[in-house]
Amino acid sequence: MPPTDTTALTDLDAHALSALIHSRQASCREVMQAYLARIHALNPAANALVSLRPDDALLREADERDAQLARGQSQGWLHGIPQAIKDTAQVQGLPTTYGSPLLRAATAAGDSLYVARMKAAGAIVIGKSNMPEFGLGSHTYNPLFGPTPNAWDTTVTAGGSSGGAAVALALRLLPVADGSDFMGSLRNPAGWNHVFGLRPSQGRVPGWPRPEVFVSQLATDGPMARSVRDLALLLQTQAGPDPRVPLALAAEPAGFVPPPDARAKGLRIAWLGDLDGRLAMDDGVLAVCEQALQRLQGGGAHVEPAALGFDAEAVWQAWLLWRRALVAPAVAAALALPGATRAQVKPEALWELDQAQGLDFNAFMHAAQVRSAFHHHLLGLFERYDLLALPTAQVWPFAIGETWPRHVAGRAMQTYHQWMEVTLYATFAGLPAISVPAGFHHNGRWPMGLQLIGRPQGDAALLHAAQAYENLVPALIARRP
Repeated sequence: MPPTDTTALTDLDAHALSALIHSRQASCREVMQAYLARIHALNPAANALVSLRPDDALLREADERDAQLARGQSQGWLHGIPQAIKDTAQVQGLPTTYGSPLLRAATAAGDSLYVARMKAAGAIVIGKSNMPEFGLGSHTYNPLFGPTPNAWDTTVTAGGSSGGAAVALALRLLPVADGSDFMGSLRNPAGWNHVFGLRPSQGRVPGWPRPEVFVSQLATDGPMARSVRDLALLLQTQAGPDPRVPLALAAEPAGFVPPPDARAKGLRIAWLGDLDGRLAMDDGVLAVCEQALQRLQGGGAHVEPAALGFDAEAVWQAWLLWRRALVAPAVAAALALPGATRAQVKPEALWELDQAQGLDFNAFMHAAQVRSAFHHHLLGLFERYDLLALPTAQVWPFAIGETWPRHVAGRAMQTYHQWMEVTLYATFAGLPAISVPAGFHHNGRWPMGLQLIGRPQGDAALLHAAQAYENLVPALIARRP
């Protein structure tokens, strides 16, 4: 039966909405009208979506999609589905600001590769999703558009850098969303807004255009969704090789969508916790994640505490060097624009830039060797386990007026991102990692995610495990702000 009102349309997961559109039980115009009404009602306070296109232009595109269906033509599973693109990616005719006032006029002449693939599958781009300035720090605020509060509690942060995408999903302003992940930017906001966020394997979603395509592999684009099926479908659309991106992975022959009845029985999961005290954790974070793991145990998984077994300080120092080496050129390029001054750039971006000055090639190569050794070490862990588990974040969502936590569990944070250290292990090893909803703070308002890390290029198996988890916790997943 078709939905009786527009609220019912925006409640649907993307795959269910797609089925409704293709069965002609709802028109693309009706879907667009429903989402625009909800965006106009909620986004002024949520500030999740920015650079929105005019309603009349979007409705004309929806009408064109309806005309295609009337002719028996469909572009794909995203046919007629509204989508807002994270402000790190290029969308032809829209600004690509990175949340920086230096880039407010940077209008894209073309589409990023994964955006072009989503458009080709029928998505209608309605605007961009908000993010931190230059994507730095897991807290979505910037001088161009302002902060994006958490979907569950507007007094605290949404996380980041894909914070706008996560909030838009949680508030049903979008049916599915894209994002990017360098240091947990898909996983952290997903965990803090009670949705799913997947950092794909390195090379799974090729990044283009980019000024460098061989070394810059720590950041990757990827999907975010309210269900694992939607997450997998969007990954399937975004993924696949491209000759312009030489390290892109080959297509997955069987696809990424797991069976709906996926089960956890037999999964072997290593619970890394706080890395034997290495990671400062807010009270209650580990307990909520352990409860989520107990649910997997109840479904037949084998979960056991395990040690990382590698020098985490060496990984951290190597990470710091790689990160500043990759972040600094982007900041420098923005500062090279006419009229740009350091006063227009956030202190954390300037810190990365300044730390990179005089970077020694031998030091970089040493850090690369640490990274390689760490990757090889994790291969040994995967001989015993199918998944590695960690919290998605080390802290609960913090006050929206705070730039970053200076102390966690009584420990001083030495950098603006040390409180996010828990997310770097999957990134540095090039592994797929997903944040699944784990539960809530005892106040009932702050969500937390459980991070599951899969084998190299094991995106499909990881999504299978996530589907098994989703099947075990339907009541938890159904909670909404």
